[in-house]
Amino acid sequence: MKKRRISIWTLLIAGILLITPQQLMAQTARPDGAGEAMLEQALKRGVLRVGMSTFVPWAMQDKSGNFAGFEIDVANRVAQDMGVKAEFIPTKWSGIIPALLTGKFDIIIGGMGIRPERNLKVNFSIPYDYTGMSIVAHKKIAAGFKKLSDFNNPSVTVASRTGTTAAAAAKQFMPKAKLRLFDDESQAIQELLLGRVHAVIASAPLPAFQAIANPDRLFLPLKEVFTREPIGFVIRKGDFDSLNFLDNWIRIVEAEGWLKERKHYWFETKDWEKLIK
Repeated sequence: MKKRRISIWTLLIAGILLITPQQLMAQTARPDGAGEAMLEQALKRGVLRVGMSTFVPWAMQDKSGNFAGFEIDVANRVAQDMGVKAEFIPTKWSGIIPALLTGKFDIIIGGMGIRPERNLKVNFSIPYDYTGMSIVAHKKIAAGFKKLSDFNNPSVTVASRTGTTAAAAAKQFMPKAKLRLFDDESQAIQELLLGRVHAVIASAPLPAFQAIANPDRLFLPLKEVFTREPIGFVIRKGDFDSLNFLDNWIRIVEAEGWLKERKHYWFETKDWEKLIK
């Protein structure tokens, strides 16, 4: 009897040791406990639940209240190629990763920069886009400012959106300046228009659009972006089948030229403005 008990314990221990770290991660990374990949769940549901936040021109609401923008086109194309529909779930940027981890939605398609600290919590696809930070400033209180170092001063106040790489860029390149953070970029722009901050840092092309829309009050101190950031899809850890699908989807639509065409429409033209205003 004693020998039998020993052999049973030996088999149990051996079975545990055979479980790979990847399998353990896959089992613990899915808060819904379904044990299925995001891809499988979306196919069964017939809906891909997309976490996003509004950024011009990445994602906006049109005149009818529907979402439109570069990321909306991307998400709809991903869902279409999966044979499902996209359901958009607007979420505050500062809480979007926690919302993904708790299962509020399946994927983040929202212009999220691939960052090491984020990658510790979630998995990123290969980049499907690249963006960079730009700065728009107030003509009166930032008169004569022509380079980043002009803003790196304790007497200067800059604004950005909470939890974004724009906020991280402000801290990195203008550590001496005062930084004000807002939940929405429209709030930051309003403060800039009122002259309460010297500048707003945001992903291109928003600063350029604001300078064009408000030429009497705003200007671009820098003509080019001052960072370059890869953008990827975001899913929960341990879901390697879904990650494989997303990576190959990016390669396919990139080869088609579809991503380039959509990026040109939303970032290099203003033809879409009639949908919004």
